Parts: sequence; structure tokens; C-alpha cells
Amino acid sequence: MAITQINPYINFAGDAAEAIEHYKQHLGAEVVSVMRWRDMPGGDCPPGAEDRVMHACLRVGDQQFMLSDVPPGRALTREGASVVVNVEDLETTERCFKGLAEGGEVTMALHSTFWGATFGMLNDRFGVSWMFNCDEQRG
Repeated sequence: MAITQINPYINFAGDAAEAIEHYKQHLGAEVVSVMRWRDMPGGDCPPGAEDRVMHACLRVGDQQFMLSDVPPGRALTREGASVVVNVEDLETTERCFKGLAEGGEVTMALHSTFWGATFGMLNDRFGVSWMFNCDEQRG
């Protein structure tokens, strides 16, 4: 038996649909699927969660990541994890980094590193921590 993929699963506090649009715009993400809490079989939808995203899958390149809104009343924590984005070229790195940083916080600006890459970190406007790594160095 072999592991075939490890995919990030990001939780949101009611703004997953907005995050999907943000990631489509700034990462070129393609929506694979979206299911709302109201669509759950058996009518087990938590009160107040009807329009929230129960599960979504997005694709960027040949990678997928998933996301959902937590049910109302459940605490949302994001500490201790980041989504790492490896990019082939500097232009795409700078464009995606700038787009995700809009309304968020750059915690480490894109810069040339001792390991020969361009690297930067940010928390987007939804509080998700992102790391960008590009093998092409800034001039």
C-alpha cells in the first residue's frame, strides 16, 4: 500500500464561499465540487448552517485542496499549519503572493534565500497561513 497524496483541508468560520472565489481569482483554482450543509442527506443540517459550505474541493495544477465552513458554534483554530505553494516562475509567485496578501498580512516578504529560492509567508484575509517557494531567485 502506498500513499498517493496528502491534501490540505482548510476550515472557515462561515466565509468558505468567499474564500473559494478569492482562490479562484488569485491562485487560478478550479472548483471540482461544492456541497452546502443544506444538501446533506437525511436533513442533518445544523441550524444556521444551511448556506455554509459543508465540503468543497479545489484544484490548482495537478494538486487538490479541500475546505469547509465549521458549523455555527464550533471554534475555529488554525495554529500550527501552513499551506506551502511551490511555484515554477517568479512572475507567478509574485502575482499569487500579492493577490492572497490583499486584506491579509505579509509575515515575511518575498526575498532571495540562502537555499537558492525566493520565499515568503503571509496570512490571507481569512486567516489562512501560506508559504510561497520559487526556485527562481529575485534579482
